[in-house]
Amino acid sequence: FKRSNEKLKFKLKDGMKAICFGKISVYEPRGSYQLIVEEVEPKGVGALQLQFQQLKEKLHKEGLFDPAHKVPIPLLPTRVGIVTSPTGAAIQDILNIARRRFSNVEIIIYPVRVQGEGSKDEIAAAIRDFNKLDNIDVMIVGRGGGSLEDLWAFNEEIVARAIYDSRIPVISA
Repeated sequence: FKRSNEKLKFKLKDGMKAICFGKISVYEPRGSYQLIVEEVEPKGVGALQLQFQQLKEKLHKEGLFDPAHKVPIPLLPTRVGIVTSPTGAAIQDILNIARRRFSNVEIIIYPVRVQGEGSKDEIAAAIRDFNKLDNIDVMIVGRGGGSLEDLWAFNEEIVARAIYDSRIPVISA
């Protein structure tokens, strides 16, 4: 049914092997059985991994990963924008390394949620907002470790397009 189909995180294709979950019902007027599929998982690879592969393929075909489009990273940036959670371990690591190695670098933190509902929109908006400033030399977008599900906000199409549209070089961390 349409409601169940809208929840899929990947596109079903002819010939794809899948594991389906649902229920059996009987359509009494005809005496026929129906299989009502409520959830589908790709067999052999997880739904998120398949979704990631399909998105990567789509964006690759559109040229988003073309090396000619990459913006060079400056050798010695003077101002670095960081898009991350202000409370996570990742920002502490970045700040510690920056203090030790490049104490004269100015760092501007754009606080965002890095997982959960709305995080992909916050990350993409932060990338776009940094691009409205004239004096950011490079941008770091990232978070600490975690599972594929924890890191998923960084795999969203809206984030990939914001990075592609960025005139500021972006380092994924």
